[in-house]
Amino acid sequence: MAKVEIYTKFTCGYCFRAKNLLEKKGVTFAETDISMDASKREEMIQRSNGRTTVPQIFINDQHIGGSDELMSLEHAGKLDPLLAA
Repeated sequence: MAKVEIYTKFTCGYCFRAKNLLEKKGVTFAETDISMDASKREEMIQRSNGRTTVPQIFINDQHIGGSDELMSLEHAGKLDPLLAA
């Protein structure tokens, strides 16, 4: 199973949407809430090439993007192969 990481904020609807899809697929993921941790926020920005919005999702250390990009991968049938790697 793939290593999945997601940076989130507690009140983020897009974060909830992305986590919900991953949970429905039975994917275990590491969640990092950046709401109160400036160092984790900076880590996220660095890893995502300057993106400051949440969620930011990584599969096997590859930056996927946010919730919209995750959903696009799902609709295109490309998410499952990434998760199976």
